Amino acid sequence: MDVLLKYGHRNQVCRFPEAGVKLCILRPGRQAAVADETAALRAALAQPVGSPRLSALVSPGQTVAVVTSDITRPCPSHRLVPPVLGELNAAGVTDDDVLVVLGLGVHRPHTAKERERLVGPAVAKRVRCIDSDPQDVARVGVTRQGTPVEVFRPVLAADVRICLGVIEYHYFAGYSGGLKALVPGVSSAATIQATHRRMTEPHAVAGVLEGNPVRADLDEAGELIGASFLLNVVVDEEHRIVKAVAGQPRLAHQAGCRALDAFGRALVDRPADLVVVGAGGAPKDLNLYQAQKALDNARHVVRPGGVILLVAECPEGLGSETFAAWMRDPGGPSAILARIHREFVLGGHKAAAVAQAMTRAEVALVSAIPPQEARSYGFHPYDSVEAALAAALAKLPPDPLVVVMPEGGALLPAVSS
Repeated sequence: MDVLLKYGHRNQVCRFPEAGVKLCILRPGRQAAVADETAALRAALAQPVGSPRLSALVSPGQTVAVVTSDITRPCPSHRLVPPVLGELNAAGVTDDDVLVVLGLGVHRPHTAKERERLVGPAVAKRVRCIDSDPQDVARVGVTRQGTPVEVFRPVLAADVRICLGVIEYHYFAGYSGGLKALVPGVSSAATIQATHRRMTEPHAVAGVLEGNPVRADLDEAGELIGASFLLNVVVDEEHRIVKAVAGQPRLAHQAGCRALDAFGRALVDRPADLVVVGAGGAPKDLNLYQAQKALDNARHVVRPGGVILLVAECPEGLGSETFAAWMRDPGGPSAILARIHREFVLGGHKAAAVAQAMTRAEVALVSAIPPQEARSYGFHPYDSVEAALAAALAKLPPDPLVVVMPEGGALLPAVSS
């Protein structure tokens, strides 16, 4: 049986033998994409959750910051921004008073072509579009958990702030989207580091909002900054919109998370001997910093001592020098996990997340990262899925259970027991 795994902008073929393997393929539930995305977005804007329409919240002469995702996220900003501009224009807000901000967090800046591609050529010509700058920030306050809240000055200076985003499972904030557009999206490194510090706590896991200490802190920080309105979407594996939600930021986000849960969770009867997981292709496998999320989901259903095979192109390598330096710790995964509790560092937190998977299972990797470099990080590198799969099956007992997750970042699996 052949299973296609997205790999950058192309596919890798995962070919399984006809006998001797118990195969379980996990995909997000069948959820039809909306027939007319523009109509669905306009409908969400016309029927907001817990809020008046956006056109009733703004007035002529007000300045508006529309905050959306950077290139590392599968957010279809080029489809979300135009109907938002339509609502603003209908209320008398001119394009000259609108600023679109691509929230970098601490990721690399975009090229001019990347910015245009993210928002679309028409929007790029209509309104000013810029990257956030984690060093050009102003302090707003401090959360109850002690997080200093520092935000990109142009966002704070706007009269109205609108958050756009895509809702997916997030390995320690529960879900992406919501006020994550502001924190970490357009925040300082100090703010981001402080909100991420509690990622190792028990309830800071994928699929959990209530009681999640990271989500609670970033939501409180986002509310200190202040957001007037939200437009989020849930997308399928082809990045097509299946659900759009708009309105009061936290209430609309919660509605979107419920929509994702309706088809984004899956159960297996017992832990797998081998989990083959794809990061989902570009942009989710731009680097290992992003692809790690699929690895984290896979570890929930692999048995101790099993194998996880991660298929992620990672043309930009690990995506963070700090991440890479931590991964090269000579003490290996256990030393990384001990270190993150002593000194929390952004980038190091990604190494700790990978280390959690490596302490549970062997992690094989098919990527564009040079094999010697991948080995220095503790991975077992292979040139092809075929070679990696053959090596993994040779190590496993007869009739192994193999779970395949072609869209590992979009699916939250669990063992039914």
